[in-house]
Amino acid sequence: MQETERMEMDEKILVVDDEQPIADILDFNLKKEGFEVEVAYDGNEALEKVHEFVPDLVLLDIMLPHKDGMEVCREIRKYFDMPIIMLTAKDAEIDKVLGLELGADDYVTKPFSNRELLARVKANLRRLQTVPEETSSKQKLIEVGGLTVDPDAYLVSKRGEPVDLTHREFELIHYLARHIGQVMTREHLLQAVWGYDYFGDVRTVDVTVRRLREKVEDNPSYPMWIVTRRGVGYYVKHPEQEK
Repeated sequence: MQETERMEMDEKILVVDDEQPIADILDFNLKKEGFEVEVAYDGNEALEKVHEFVPDLVLLDIMLPHKDGMEVCREIRKYFDMPIIMLTAKDAEIDKVLGLELGADDYVTKPFSNRELLARVKANLRRLQTVPEETSSKQKLIEVGGLTVDPDAYLVSKRGEPVDLTHREFELIHYLARHIGQVMTREHLLQAVWGYDYFGDVRTVDVTVRRLREKVEDNPSYPMWIVTRRGVGYYVKHPEQEK
C-alpha cells in the first residue's frame, strides 16, 4: 500500500529555506515520500523557481536573504494560488498572523517533527484534489443575498462583481455557504476545510475569516454574511435574517 501511494504521488514542492541543513532534511524526507522537490535558499531565487517550477505547494521560511518570506508570499499570491505553508520561529506570533494575512494557508513552527510537517503537506495537497470532486457533483450556484458562490467556476461574486479569493478562502466560504445558518466551531472548520485529522491552531481559521470579511463584506466590522456566534464559531446567514 505504501508503494502504491508513492507511485501515485507526483506533486511538486518548492522548499525555501536559507539554512542548508534544514533544506537538505526537508528535501530528503519529501523525496522519500515520492514528491518532486526543488530548493531555493533566498527570496529572489524562490520567486524565480515558483515561475519556472510552478510547484503544487511551497514550504516558505520567514527569514530569508534579499527578500523575506513575507515579501515572497505577497509576490506569489499576485500570480499563483498554490498552498503556502510558512516555516516560523517558535515565539514569532506576529509572523504567523501576518503570514496568514498575506495569503499563506498555514504555518509550521520550528523546530518541527517530520511527521507533523508531512501531515500538513499532505492535508493541503489532499484538499486541492478532493474539493473539486466534491463540488463538481453539485453543479449549483449558492446565492446568499447579493453574494454568489459558484463551485464549478471556483468563483465568488458580490452583487455581480467577482471577488478575488485564495483557494483556501474560497473553500471556507463555500463550506459555510453550503451549511447556511449552521454555526461551525473553529475546530470543525479546521478539520473540514483544512483537512487536518487533528486539531491544529484555530487562529488559522480566525485570520482566514478576517481576510474573507475584508474582501466580501461592505463593513468587515459589522458583517452581513460571515457572522460570529460568540463562544462557538462562525456561520453564513442570509442578510435578511436576524442574527
